[in-house]
Amino acid sequence: MAQGDLFAWEDVAMTDNLSGEAPHDRAARLGRAAMGERLGGFIYGTIVALAVVVAGARAYPHAAGHIALLVAATSVAFWLAHVYSHALGHSVASDQHLSISELRHIARREGSIIEASLPPLGALVLGAMGVISTQAAVWTAFALGLGVLAAQGLTVARVERLGRLATLAIVAGNVSLGMLLVGLKLAVSH
Repeated sequence: MAQGDLFAWEDVAMTDNLSGEAPHDRAARLGRAAMGERLGGFIYGTIVALAVVVAGARAYPHAAGHIALLVAATSVAFWLAHVYSHALGHSVASDQHLSISELRHIARREGSIIEASLPPLGALVLGAMGVISTQAAVWTAFALGLGVLAAQGLTVARVERLGRLATLAIVAGNVSLGMLLVGLKLAVSH
């Protein structure tokens, strides 16, 4: 075997035979895809949680515990709806029955919807326990939700390697959705 052939063999050994990608590139791509799937659920779940805080604060202005239960129940209901719909969609798209491991994968991926509700829920639980007032709990839930939306925007910008202006635009877009809900809360409570 000539020296040139040896180096050619090393190039083949360092790539995935099916895709031509280096193993680390493929792992990075798969990790990015998983992060993207969960990030979408986090953004969606945060917006759902904040929307429920708006409605709950209107319905139960002095009962942080009731608002917390609404946020938790709604997050679980939306998670179940997403798991169910994505499982059926996956089954139809792949033209095969869904396996338990695929269902678990979908449930874990969509679990970010529930995880996104945890920061606002924490504030509402503090209100339910009497550590802070219901009004303070609601505003803290909003602040935490807006903080999560900003962090998610920064994550997108970092992964996409965006410049400062694009990063600002992504963060502003995420936070604007949350601020729209804060505005809605102010409009319905006055």
